[in-house]
Amino acid sequence: RTRGSRDLAMTTMRGRWAQGLEPRGFCWVVQDRLAASERPGGFARNHRKVRRQEELIWLAGHGFTHLLSLLDSPHNLHAYGEAGIAYEHLPLGRHDEWPTRLPPIYATIARWLDDPAELVLVHHEEFGDRLVGVLTGYLLYSGFVDPDQCRGDRRRPFLGTSERQGRSHSLSHDRLRRGRRLFRPAGR
Repeated sequence: RTRGSRDLAMTTMRGRWAQGLEPRGFCWVVQDRLAASERPGGFARNHRKVRRQEELIWLAGHGFTHLLSLLDSPHNLHAYGEAGIAYEHLPLGRHDEWPTRLPPIYATIARWLDDPAELVLVHHEEFGDRLVGVLTGYLLYSGFVDPDQCRGDRRRPFLGTSERQGRSHSLSHDRLRRGRRLFRPAGR
């Protein structure tokens, strides 16, 4: 330990800092049950250990009981255990691996949410189309959203496949945020 360094976990904090910081991109997918955000502490070169600790304090203080990490690497897992939050690591993988990777992810979320006392956060490296696509898939898988309500027209694919690009599309973050009552950012 160097002179003047502090162990954040051992420091007694007061005021608003004692409450931690809300994770970046945090929003409710299913109000007061299932939430999503980018990786606690930020992603890639923007990751900061102190920010991660502050965000984990916020999550623990708001009653989150499980974290599901979809990262390909095991980054942050030790920090979740140290913060006293149960976690599971189910890597999302490449797009072509999704048919085998998504069923266990959905089953894990469903198993946790079967208990009304559970509060779950799902995160990926950043809050983007991949995470929104997985969460949209979970809403369809679990029956929260009727698949017939999610069909778009051929000019603007909503869910499904675009013949022109030959790849799967999922709901955009902004479109889902505007169009679905179940999916709303915290504080709104």
